[in-house]
Amino acid sequence: MFDRMRRAVLAGLIGVSLAAAMAVAPAAAQEKKLAVVATTGMIADAVRQVGGERVEVRALMGPGVDPHVYRQTRSDIAAMARADAVFWHGLYLEAQLEEFFHDLAKRKPVVALAESLPKDRLLPNDDYQNRYDPHVWMNPRLWRGVVAAARDALIGLDPDGRAVFEANAERHFTEIDALADYADKALATVPEASRVLITAHDAFNYFGRAYGFEVLGIQGISTESEAGLRQIEDLVGVLVDRKIGAIFIESSVSDRNVKALIEGAAAKGHKVTIGGELFSDAMGAPGTYEGTYIGMIDHNATVIARALGGEAPEKGLNGRLGS
Repeated sequence: MFDRMRRAVLAGLIGVSLAAAMAVAPAAAQEKKLAVVATTGMIADAVRQVGGERVEVRALMGPGVDPHVYRQTRSDIAAMARADAVFWHGLYLEAQLEEFFHDLAKRKPVVALAESLPKDRLLPNDDYQNRYDPHVWMNPRLWRGVVAAARDALIGLDPDGRAVFEANAERHFTEIDALADYADKALATVPEASRVLITAHDAFNYFGRAYGFEVLGIQGISTESEAGLRQIEDLVGVLVDRKIGAIFIESSVSDRNVKALIEGAAAKGHKVTIGGELFSDAMGAPGTYEGTYIGMIDHNATVIARALGGEAPEKGLNGRLGS
């Protein structure tokens, strides 16, 4: 009963917002930029990089926002109703928005970019049966496929912009390839015994597979999973037994459990420090280098390499970290 009522309310809100948008939108809007709403900062960045001057992008989720638990607001619904298209990540990242997007897709273009990736390149989601780990942006070479999906979707929406979209995508592919090569080299300098990455939740499994790191998250792939006392105790044992000296906090997840690990290790006579803050489910602040996909992953690779005994320039690949 509740689900039926919820679907009815969602459909009503979408319908009202669409009607209002159509009432104020001029019929001849061909010369205007394509208006796109994107969910996460990473998806918004991919669309901006490819769309260039032909596309205006609004991101729903800013720095520090957790997409696993995000729910749409009335202003979000209004923005999506006015947009020409909505781009989201998919793979159950925006778990609370899936039903809304499926309803909205009956009325306008709604594209889940990461759903286009080959399933044999995806990792299973340990939290949800028959789902995949959504954190594909942690591997730049895999993220290339999401950018390609953005290019193809934009061409479908704006065929006249094909040449622009294709050229922009190729430029961005070059940047992504340079980032991937940098991460390869920097992370390979971390001693093999130190290639253990412990963070607040399991957002880094694609990173681990790409760069040969063992990844241990206090919480599961979704931040909705609870970190039990037994899990924390087990991880304290790992820290002590393997003499791991650094663990990491995440910009979009509470550091409470990370601090509990540090305190637990200290109680057993082993000192652990915070190696730095990583960007997991959200990028940095808009207008900063870390507020772009390239800057986000450059930051993560550089911070991890330096904290775990590897060698990487303090300012990262492009000398822009912290700018």
